[in-house]
Amino acid sequence: MENNGGKIFGILVLTVVAFCGGIIFGRNVGPSSNGMMTFNTSRSVNIDLFWDVWNILEDRYVEEEKVSESERVYGAIKGLVDSYGDPATIFLTPDETQDFNDLNSGKYFEGIGAELGYSEGSIIIVSPLDGSPAKAAGIRPGDYILSVDDYEVKSGDNVYEIVEKIRGEAGSVVKLTILHKGELEPVEIEIERGEITVPSMTLSYVGDNKDIAFIDIARFTESSLEIWNSKWDKVVQDISSKKIDKILIDLRGNPGGYFDAGVYAADDFLDMGKIISQQEDGKGNIQTFDSTKGGMLIGKKVVILVDEGSASASEIFAGALQQNGVATVVGTKTYGKGTAQSIVDLSSGSSLHVTVLKWLLPDGSWLNTENSITPDVEVENSVQDFVNGVDKQYNEALLLFNK
Repeated sequence: MENNGGKIFGILVLTVVAFCGGIIFGRNVGPSSNGMMTFNTSRSVNIDLFWDVWNILEDRYVEEEKVSESERVYGAIKGLVDSYGDPATIFLTPDETQDFNDLNSGKYFEGIGAELGYSEGSIIIVSPLDGSPAKAAGIRPGDYILSVDDYEVKSGDNVYEIVEKIRGEAGSVVKLTILHKGELEPVEIEIERGEITVPSMTLSYVGDNKDIAFIDIARFTESSLEIWNSKWDKVVQDISSKKIDKILIDLRGNPGGYFDAGVYAADDFLDMGKIISQQEDGKGNIQTFDSTKGGMLIGKKVVILVDEGSASASEIFAGALQQNGVATVVGTKTYGKGTAQSIVDLSSGSSLHVTVLKWLLPDGSWLNTENSITPDVEVENSVQDFVNGVDKQYNEALLLFNK
């Protein structure tokens, strides 16, 4: 969706793809004679101190030629953005912006295939992608990244900078020091990078009689919202044509994507006029998103799988169906990503992601880490389950269709 000239995404967690002076604020501006800068706001900002530091470094730093002007400008902008203390409000350089766009368009890339996010200032694995080198190496949702090769990850590190350290050409190796969630001793894991294709969704039919539609939604993004919606429509039409009454939806490890995609998909399950989600801006204004389709999947028996890797649009979708009483949620508590970012394209291909909205569940509560989606049936896959290839959450979901 469009907002303030930027695309609204509900995702900071990024797949490992790779992910001031004159133009400090992304505009061709400089200090006036009195050191003041005037913007399109009611305030003027005195940044004499900034220019003092800039000039001292430019004149005196012993290896000044090693730091390009663009690196200094980008560093200054990132410092400004980081001062807001919001890990979801970020500035991306042109290269980082291109990586982000490639990820969300589903393009091929090289890396380990793992989604990164924040947890209380630390950088964690939100989820390894199915079939990825990360998953094959034993990376699990909730893992803390302690180091990348010889770099020790610190609290407050920018996730994009860690992404850049982990990414690399297919066939090369990266060494991660990982602390698995719930364990006391870290482990070193070497991962050979590979070629990764970012999926969006798949449909299959499972159960003894193949009478359960299994929709595995990896993310709520494609190269455009329209393409994602079109793929979803084909899934819905296939299920309807086969007159399937049982639907299992797997959102585990799904970091989200387009808010509108989550709303669009949820609408197919709800009677007209039901609240799917709400958005609250910084002034307390609330916009409500109601079901309008009279969708083709109303009345189906629905079970949704979630875990701590389910975030943003995944939580919007699961929360809408759970709170409207049309789905049973199975798994573990979700991530709790309840803000939306406006993506503003800047000069030279850079971009700014600004948190502009809070997402509210149908009951009006703010979706966040303290108020994420709690499953109706809590089932956790243990480390031994992971090693043995046993999926207790999936198995429990199948059993619910027989109750």
